Amino acid sequence: MNDHVSDPLEAYRTVNTKSTLLLAKQAVEAGVKRFIFISTVKVNGESTTGSRPYLAEDDPMPSDPYGVSKAEGEVGLQKISEETGLEVVIIRPPLVYGGGVKANFLNLLKLSKTGLPLPFGSINNKRSMIYLGNLVDFILKAIEHPNAANQTFLVSDTQDLSLSELLFMIRSALGRSSRLIPVPSFLFRFIGAVLRKKDLVDRLIGDLQVDSNKAIKLLNWTPPFTVEQGVQITVDDFLKRKI
Repeated sequence: MNDHVSDPLEAYRTVNTKSTLLLAKQAVEAGVKRFIFISTVKVNGESTTGSRPYLAEDDPMPSDPYGVSKAEGEVGLQKISEETGLEVVIIRPPLVYGGGVKANFLNLLKLSKTGLPLPFGSINNKRSMIYLGNLVDFILKAIEHPNAANQTFLVSDTQDLSLSELLFMIRSALGRSSRLIPVPSFLFRFIGAVLRKKDLVDRLIGDLQVDSNKAIKLLNWTPPFTVEQGVQITVDDFLKRKI
């Protein structure tokens, strides 16, 4: 999100595409039978506002260098799989939170800790997320389950939250009252348009949902942690770090 190199796409390709495919080829040579690739929901796109949740079978529509490099990594792995018989499992998580979380989720933790009133009481969008413990549990399932071979999965906590719900949950975990002021979402979009921060505003108040039914049904998977448990663990870690 904060690229400072002259060619962000090539920088991402170095790790997400070229290094991934090199590792996969080495895995084949070493006799590895199954390769798990942690991709990203950004391969599907940036927003589901006004549409249904993303499905694993949807055509890829990445729009930023990170998403493009991950999509190219997926294509390259699938080609290696066809040529060598290596079983490839692609996992596209949305926002991952948990101990040590950074970026926007960390900013929300810091804002919530202040106790100041926040203008997000009317933001009723829906965002899919996945707690780190749930993602690790799914990876372990994907390593061994026979039905996971050569499949692509979208995974989440299966409980999508609005920004207002997430902030309420965070402040409850902090032992604080929510103190959310109901400011209409159109005001945020207007300000975003004026300041040329439309994409930032959409990440904050827009929808981005994934459908995890394929993972649940095909692998008989159930997230072991609830959203409330994941948020509480994340908040507890945040407080210990005294950020």
